[in-house]
Amino acid sequence: MTVAHQSDAIEDCENRQQERTPLPKFQLFIIFLIQFAEPITATVIAPFVNQFVRDTGVIRGDERRTGYYAGIIGSAFFFSEALTVFHWGRISDWVGRRPVLLLGPIGLSFAMLSFGLSTSFWSMLASRCVQGVFNGNIGVSKVVLAEITDSTNIGDAFAMVSLVWSFGSSIGPILGGILSQPATRWPFLFGKISLFRDHPYFLPCAAASLLAFASGAIAFISLKETLPSAVAQQKIDGQMNSSVEAAKSNTDSTTRLLEDHDSVDYGSSEGSNVSRESRRRSSSTILDTEQPPPFKALLTPQVIITLSVYTFLAFVDMSSQILLPLVYSTSIPLGGLGFDAYQIGVILGVWGVINVIVQLSFLGNLIRRFGPTKVHIFSQCSYVWNIGLYPLLSFLVKRSGRVDAKVWTVMIVQLALRLTNNMAYGSIQVLIVDVAPNRASLGATNGLAQALGCVGRSIAPAAISAFTAEEATITPKGPAYKQPHAHY
Repeated sequence: MTVAHQSDAIEDCENRQQERTPLPKFQLFIIFLIQFAEPITATVIAPFVNQFVRDTGVIRGDERRTGYYAGIIGSAFFFSEALTVFHWGRISDWVGRRPVLLLGPIGLSFAMLSFGLSTSFWSMLASRCVQGVFNGNIGVSKVVLAEITDSTNIGDAFAMVSLVWSFGSSIGPILGGILSQPATRWPFLFGKISLFRDHPYFLPCAAASLLAFASGAIAFISLKETLPSAVAQQKIDGQMNSSVEAAKSNTDSTTRLLEDHDSVDYGSSEGSNVSRESRRRSSSTILDTEQPPPFKALLTPQVIITLSVYTFLAFVDMSSQILLPLVYSTSIPLGGLGFDAYQIGVILGVWGVINVIVQLSFLGNLIRRFGPTKVHIFSQCSYVWNIGLYPLLSFLVKRSGRVDAKVWTVMIVQLALRLTNNMAYGSIQVLIVDVAPNRASLGATNGLAQALGCVGRSIAPAAISAFTAEEATITPKGPAYKQPHAHY
């Protein structure tokens, strides 16, 4: 009987330990709103960047050079982000998360306006680099997620990260595809406005800019600080201010007595000083324990392995993202599908909506049931099948000369595989938080991960463009593998 009671007690204890802490929904909403602006500004140019590059005249009539220049724009974004993201994380460890997170959306907003107004390749490149710099605070937003959650609900929070990115990535191409060239598409609305005639890609960039600015404004009003040392300092300052107010109140109430009895010492000043000094020592102790560790302390074996996996994931995922619209936008005689920017935007948008539903319905449960490691391994391995279908897709469309039922079937299978690909990001983010040496190193660890991920993403566009160009060079007959339009 005693054993049974002990068993029941243990079971009840385990159930209480497994009970998930409710997520801080409003703060999560603000963080996800900031993150939502980043994929939109990153992907809104996807449907029209190739044509935008051609319009600048930098290719000088040679369409084979489009891939190189579009690839440079894609690489520059992630290269500039890679140079700054670790520093954003370090800065947030010292000055707080809130100031860093507020700068990002505002900077992205102005950079997008500059990109839409560009008239040369070099102005496009400069604007894209600025976007990369201000996109570097994405690592800080992930740190905030770790700081406002615990071990019982962190998986749910990071499962939503990929959901937000997927949703933003679906909205971005839709904005870029539908809103590009408005003077031509809707002449009765925009045909008489010279701004949209002279800058046919300004409207989608302005829409993305407005979303980024709105997210920054809302964060300015409602976002709370989460850096442990900053929060502790705020509490101590509040307590000290309360003590000062109380001491002043006590002093005012005893002024008359002190005037009549100057020799009486009530000890209020000394007591206040002692209390204040005690709080200062407490503040110093708390802040010292929350100081960020040195850089070498981050490089544990677990951190190195996890960040290496994350870097490889970033390279493979970006390669996949480039290849899909690259093949879609290439003409049928060259082995592509011959889709225009509008068709590409709609296809990616519809897929994005489906992806949101899948991630929301399955990713969190899969992480809780199988663990982030198994989910990540399965998701990353599915990239092999995804990328491996491109040669088959090209073969079928060249043989039929059109996008027939067989081609559509392969496309659907490939897009279905991409649904599992996106689960890799939610799972790897949980692993990165788990391997961080301590809570004080979360900013630096996530910043380093994001920096290495940016390196992987910056290599991918140039690598894909170089690979397709090499294929064009070694193909002896016919332009089947001629350099197609690179895409970011």
